[in-house]
Amino acid sequence: MYCREAKLWLTARRDGDLSPADAVKLRDHLKECPVCEAYERYLQSLETKPTVPTMSSPRVYSSISTERIMMAVERQRRITAQLADIRTQQQSRIARLHVVGPTVAAIIFFTIGCVPLLLLGVTVFQPDLLVRLLSSLGDGIDMLVVLAQYLQSELLLVTRDNWLMSGLALVFVILMGMWLRLMRHPQESQR
Repeated sequence: MYCREAKLWLTARRDGDLSPADAVKLRDHLKECPVCEAYERYLQSLETKPTVPTMSSPRVYSSISTERIMMAVERQRRITAQLADIRTQQQSRIARLHVVGPTVAAIIFFTIGCVPLLLLGVTVFQPDLLVRLLSSLGDGIDMLVVLAQYLQSELLLVTRDNWLMSGLALVFVILMGMWLRLMRHPQESQR
């Protein structure tokens, strides 16, 4: 017999719903299992406790001074004022961004769109300048390839040792979580 069944049978015995055969099995289990025996004693102690509530001592209320209440109210008022000030600052920044944002975006897109035209003009009118530019870019690309080879050998150490990679990922996730927590919008106090 499992202890779970024994506890159910103890409850059934208290209610008078236990058959005599099950009562014998339960008694044998209680002789072997000290946990179920302790549970039986607990149930018996519950039956012997008085059901009439007793008189308890009168409640004692802690005294809070009016000064402390007023300080808390003042602190809450300052916090609410600070939140309103922050909200006003955010709204003014967003309003400025709505005015300046499209203009800046148009200038950036125009500049990026002019780069291919500039390269076409340099190719047509100054081919010597284009050759020098491409040769210097070739040297830069060679340096990037050498740097990539050095980095590749170092990155192999990171991918071979999964614990190191897992630790780096964990640190990255924790830092991102902290950043997101700090960058959330301020919340109003609960009323």
